[in-house]
Amino acid sequence: MALKQIALLFACFAIVAAENPYRFFNWNITYGTIYPLGVPQQGIWINGQFPGPDIYSVTNDNIIVNVFNSLDEPFLIHWNGVQNRRNSYEDGVYGTTCPIPPGKNFTYILQMKDQIGSFFYFPSLAFHKSAGGFGSIKILSRPLIPVPFDPPTDDFSLLIGDWYKSNHTALKKILDNGKKLPFPDGILINGRGPNVTSFTIQQGKTYRLRICNVGLQNSLNFRIQGHKMKVVEVEGTHTMQISYSSLDIHLGQCMSVLVTGDQPPQDYYVVVSTRFTTPVLTTTGFLRYANSNKKASGPLPGGPTTQIDWSLNQARSIRTNLTASGPRPNPQGSYHYGMIPTVRTIRLASSAGQVNGKQRYAINSVSFVPADTPLKVADFFQISGVFRVGSISYTPSGGGIFLDTSVMGVDYRTFIEIVFENSEDIVQIYIYINVMIFYIRMDGGQWTEASRNQYNLRDAVSRSTVQVYPKSWSAIYIALDNVGMWNLRSEYWARQYLGQQFYLRVYTTSTSLRDEYPIPKNALLCGRAKGRHTRPF
Repeated sequence: MALKQIALLFACFAIVAAENPYRFFNWNITYGTIYPLGVPQQGIWINGQFPGPDIYSVTNDNIIVNVFNSLDEPFLIHWNGVQNRRNSYEDGVYGTTCPIPPGKNFTYILQMKDQIGSFFYFPSLAFHKSAGGFGSIKILSRPLIPVPFDPPTDDFSLLIGDWYKSNHTALKKILDNGKKLPFPDGILINGRGPNVTSFTIQQGKTYRLRICNVGLQNSLNFRIQGHKMKVVEVEGTHTMQISYSSLDIHLGQCMSVLVTGDQPPQDYYVVVSTRFTTPVLTTTGFLRYANSNKKASGPLPGGPTTQIDWSLNQARSIRTNLTASGPRPNPQGSYHYGMIPTVRTIRLASSAGQVNGKQRYAINSVSFVPADTPLKVADFFQISGVFRVGSISYTPSGGGIFLDTSVMGVDYRTFIEIVFENSEDIVQIYIYINVMIFYIRMDGGQWTEASRNQYNLRDAVSRSTVQVYPKSWSAIYIALDNVGMWNLRSEYWARQYLGQQFYLRVYTTSTSLRDEYPIPKNALLCGRAKGRHTRPF
């Protein structure tokens, strides 16, 4: 579909945000041979690129991405952390969107409504994420909105993540056969293995690095030899500007740091290593000073020498900069989340086990099974029998794992508390893709109502991901101001694939466009919705 046709197709959408610019992208999704760890394997390219192209945008921009699927299987793109205001149909996960068939296209309509910050996109079906198809999303502040740091000399994206030498089809087969994945083979920086990726800086200048963990199952530690990193933003929130020697970045998380070229001109090691694993995987890149030919030397900078406590304390130290403007010209601290009464407490507990002799993962004992029709599409057409609201409980049952298409119902424009409880021996990472969440407390042991006495009700960081340390809990507040069907899932891709996810149905009887956009006119229809007709905007 030509860009002019796309613009005409969504002309009525422009009425909603006529004053905001449009940015058009045409993407062709293909297979290609890649060699990130020195052996050939089947990768997923976007316009011949691995990783895919960056998306640059500004707050409130309208992003139109026409995706043509040249693979031999269905495909979807998910926008990790991007808030699709009033439009869950565009999220690019199977619970809301029909896949793009081979040889067909679909045009995503996104608005970076009231957002800034660092995010990424990736393919959400099957195990495509392990083959590529991911890229960086940068949402810049509007020109008149003050940013709490001087403009950097340059702005680099660093997509880090664990990687397998096996093709994505082989990894999917392991899971389909009811087995666990083996330990990864290595770590990539921007799709490349050890000693390949480099960034060139000028002495005395300051640079912004947007670091995202796009991997499959491991938390990572990031550090630069001889340099401090000042954290200034995490997933859309300007933070208190604290400098660190190394940073734990968990699955699905992004953060921006400022790095100044304040060392003697030469090359310095950039190091990424796995956390909480035995053995520890490590990869390296280089920070290069311009006009210097001196190679990096000396031992690699060491990571944290302790495990959970160090990571927990660092996570607690990342707080919101209350005086900085966010996407609007008012301080981030003007939203007093700690003064809003919650109407419901939801407690979520993970579990792992066997169902019918195969490995499964669950939340509140329910292991999610995809329906034959995307849930949001079935909801719109009022197709019965696809899912059942209430098929997952608000609190852990303590029972064994069972299979269901789990959907939890909540009311629009309410404020809720969610407590994640982790009795397992690994760090759990969850993402909720509706709105940003206020990460008010994390701690060890069992959560009780008395735990609320420890909540940070003033400057907790707001982001789209939450980590839960082993034998620990984490609590968040969420404002349910987005009608739709929203995925809450583990960021461990094998775990979500084998059931550790569900959908939160934020519901209202209102049919106003102010609350939710209707199904897009160009929506692909599949399953029990195939052959039906959508209505225009």
